[in-house]
Amino acid sequence: MEPVLGWDIGGAHLKAARVDGGRVTAALQLPSPLWLGLEHLQNALREAQARLGPSARHAVTMTAELCDIFPNRTEGVRRLVELLLSALPAAELLFYAAEAGFVSPAEAAGAEAARVASANWHASATLAARRHAFALFADMGSTTTDMIPIQEGRVQALGQTDAARLAAGELLYTGLVRTPVMALCRHIPFEGGWTPLANEYFATTADIYRILGELPDDADLLPAADGREKTVPASTARLARMLGRDATAADAPALFQAAAYFAEIQLRSLHDAAWQVLSRVPLPKNAPLVGAGIGKHVLVRLAARLERPYCDLFANALEARHAAAVAVALLAAGRAGE
Repeated sequence: MEPVLGWDIGGAHLKAARVDGGRVTAALQLPSPLWLGLEHLQNALREAQARLGPSARHAVTMTAELCDIFPNRTEGVRRLVELLLSALPAAELLFYAAEAGFVSPAEAAGAEAARVASANWHASATLAARRHAFALFADMGSTTTDMIPIQEGRVQALGQTDAARLAAGELLYTGLVRTPVMALCRHIPFEGGWTPLANEYFATTADIYRILGELPDDADLLPAADGREKTVPASTARLARMLGRDATAADAPALFQAAAYFAEIQLRSLHDAAWQVLSRVPLPKNAPLVGAGIGKHVLVRLAARLERPYCDLFANALEARHAAAVAVALLAAGRAGE
């Protein structure tokens, strides 16, 4: 079988995977802050190709069309298709269009642009549905979390657009790394009272999980909110700033407890979304939560809250962190059910 490279093009990161002989042989993630210019994606594509090796077939999914560098999503898809055609001029390019499957570059940039836009969740959920007849599939990344019910081996998502998915609880703009802390709640219990948060971009969830010792080493690829070090003391200082304090003016265990509370609030938001989804698509009690993404350890806790078994979509942690890129590569290679 000829090798396939799978690409998941996001607004902040580029994820890629190589499937060779029907098996995943490599996967990677590179920073690609598209809002700063298309050249960041072009550079990331060049580096990824150099590291993954050549292939004549490429399967592509994306969310980067949402980036505010583009005037609208349709134009974003078109520009990204053009960029990929330029970066991979001799390759066969297959763009994932959700229920329509793979489409050509011309179709992706034209009639199927709406289906191609932000369809990466569907690729991962389709892979999960081929492996589990009944499940709640969840993928927690650096920025967002998907929550998709699977019934009788079929993806049972209510929403197809981001707007509809947000309303259905199937898309949450909360992730392990890039979510601003101020988006989690308005106030927290601290030093015996309720402390309002500063409505300012002082800290992110990467700081929370770094303080708690739960941030994977390769998860946080973009600059910190203040551009400073990515260490526990620096994250503690950023978190204290959210509470209107310097880190030296607060008790260290209290700030650790604050980080734990923010993680708890984020978990509660995932729990609420899961209940919303399950209220529409009831699943058997033994139907597992199938998890993927950089935040899968949080999803293990979610499964326990839901009193459901947990299983990984991918046994390999590297593959799990790049689920959509791996999924489109496997789907294109015809090995998704294995």
